[in-house]
Amino acid sequence: MVHDEREGRVKEETPKKNLFAKIGLSLFALSVCGAVLVLPYVAALEANALAAAAQRAHVEVWQALIVSVAQSVVLLGVAVFAGLWASRQLGLRTPLFTALYSDAPAPDKTLQTLLLAFGLGVATAIVIAAVDRFVFQNFASVSLLIERAQAGAIHPVRWRGFLASFYGAFDEEILMRLGLLSLLALLFRTIARWGGSDATALPARVFWAANIVTALAFGLGHLPATAAIAPLTGALIVRAVVLNGAAGLVFGWLYRRFGLEWAMASHFGADLVLHVVIGG
Repeated sequence: MVHDEREGRVKEETPKKNLFAKIGLSLFALSVCGAVLVLPYVAALEANALAAAAQRAHVEVWQALIVSVAQSVVLLGVAVFAGLWASRQLGLRTPLFTALYSDAPAPDKTLQTLLLAFGLGVATAIVIAAVDRFVFQNFASVSLLIERAQAGAIHPVRWRGFLASFYGAFDEEILMRLGLLSLLALLFRTIARWGGSDATALPARVFWAANIVTALAFGLGHLPATAAIAPLTGALIVRAVVLNGAAGLVFGWLYRRFGLEWAMASHFGADLVLHVVIGG
């Protein structure tokens, strides 16, 4: 009987391990595609900065880009598999990938909710653009940043912005939502359980704490690129945190409510507005 029970457990665990690996490899493949597709946009937007960095390192620009992609791929690999492991502990999901590689059905009203997420991303981007235009650009430091950025870069055409939108949808969601948010939520849940007996997989307060910290980190992560163009000021820091963080909160909510793929769809919609419609 003991042997049979162990054999049954092994048979149950094997499909789960295979599912984990299949979803992980699929997400990793998407992230590599995103890292490659964004290159034309980066090469155009940061042409002068890339040339200067390549000169300092005594390499060609294309070599600097390859090194950058390689570093991103390593980080994305860690984010995919560590994030998937953490998300499983929390009940956070990748429903479409799960349905693709198992007998599990796709969620009800999948198409409608994906379109809703996409539309929410579009609306979020419009609000962000409006706040930036009518609030933050009234500050001298923000106007200076935009002026210097436009003067020091080749304005990316729409097709480059379209390709870059896949980087936002795939790579940034894998890094920030699947990776950072999931790991932070698992850490915060562990800390919360030390002081109580809440056995909920992902308490609301834990999720929102992780979502807010992730959104703040995403906003602050844009500051080094900003500092390379203009001196950092309070207005620039607040702008980076508010504009990027607001979108991150929306994507995080979608991740929890529907699944990672919905956050990706929303991010794609937002980036199409910002990089193609407005930035094209």
